[in-house]
Amino acid sequence: MNKLHTLWRNINDSLWFVPTLMVAAAMVLAYGLVRLDMSIEHGWVKDYPLLFGAGASGARGVLTAIAGSMMTVASLGFSLTLSTLGQVSSQYTSRVLRNFMSSRVNQMVLGSFVSIFVYCLLVLRTIRDGDEGGFIPPLAVTGGLILAVLSIGVLVFFIHHIASIMQAGVIIEGVAEETEAAIRRLFPQELGTAASEPAQQALFEKADKMTWVPVPAEATGYVQRINEEGLITLARRLNGVVRMERGVGGFVAQGAPLASIASYTGGPALTLTDELLAELNGQFSTGRQRTTEQDAGFGVRQLVDIALKALSPGINDTSTAVMCIDYLGALVVSLAARRFTDPLRTDEDGPVRIITVQPSFATFVNTAFDQILVSGEGNLAVYLRLLTALDTAASRTQVPARLAVLHAHATRVTEAATQTLTAAYDRDQVQARARKVLPRLS
Repeated sequence: MNKLHTLWRNINDSLWFVPTLMVAAAMVLAYGLVRLDMSIEHGWVKDYPLLFGAGASGARGVLTAIAGSMMTVASLGFSLTLSTLGQVSSQYTSRVLRNFMSSRVNQMVLGSFVSIFVYCLLVLRTIRDGDEGGFIPPLAVTGGLILAVLSIGVLVFFIHHIASIMQAGVIIEGVAEETEAAIRRLFPQELGTAASEPAQQALFEKADKMTWVPVPAEATGYVQRINEEGLITLARRLNGVVRMERGVGGFVAQGAPLASIASYTGGPALTLTDELLAELNGQFSTGRQRTTEQDAGFGVRQLVDIALKALSPGINDTSTAVMCIDYLGALVVSLAARRFTDPLRTDEDGPVRIITVQPSFATFVNTAFDQILVSGEGNLAVYLRLLTALDTAASRTQVPARLAVLHAHATRVTEAATQTLTAAYDRDQVQARARKVLPRLS
């Protein structure tokens, strides 16, 4: 079931799936209109000569022109899409390409041109001259004209859409919104329930007697999704515990430990049969890249990559980097107010069943700001905006450990500014901001 979910997500996000459905719908529409034309009398057509007055040759000419133009426009649309993908990849980061490919707007626009082309071909082949039976489907031909007119609006909208999605603000906002949705979905959503103190103590007492059996991964890739309920059910059936060796977003090589299992009964190690190995691997979905479905850290990573590319000497776009810091700060603000799950998970207040690999608040903050601080060396705007983001995050939490993490980052920002800014005026600005921020982080 876990692999089917991953397969469906990959298909649903692909660039070809929605256009294929639209082509199928166009085929059904063409067949339906032609069948309707065959089943009704066409005497009323003479009453509307401007709409339905074309003969067989005229209907063929109209549909041929529409079909040819649709292929030209479809080629233009694909060229614009590929050109945009290349430019976005070089200017921002290749990790955001998946967002463009999974965009419903891009899929439906490209699908509309191809489906109109298929529609015209199917209707075109049904037209007959008088010596061939004399059949002209007026409703189907008119439907092709209507679709052609609509395609003009679609083309104008597509050009506007392409011009809009290339803007840095739109790309960054899209990544941030996807990441924020993942944060709301994952925190405080938990794997089972937190283990009680007696359950944790029982695990610690038996830890020395338990024999851990590594479960090798069947494929190489990034862990994209974990079936939590399936793991708990499996651990309960084995009367044991499953220890994750790789969390969501982690990379695993084929044959490397993906997880480990042990029995509470002690004695000999659990036998890792082919069926059990396949079942355990089936609870983990791996792929060639990370996704944000269960991995909020990947969204943070994308924003960091955009900021690093913007701060690189070849691009030197401080405004884009500052924008990324703003959205990263908003994500850290959201994380600061949320409860992180306990790594020891159980079911219905029973024994510990799962030992998870969970990212901490410090991990997210380090990922968000560490590399930007290094790449933004000597950049006053970056230093000031980092302090502002840390200060905003501190306003959403009173947890001492999290405030300590934010305080440590603010201290590093202040030290970096003091060491790298050459102008005394710039250093004074950072120090003035730090004097306001640091007390609130203590």
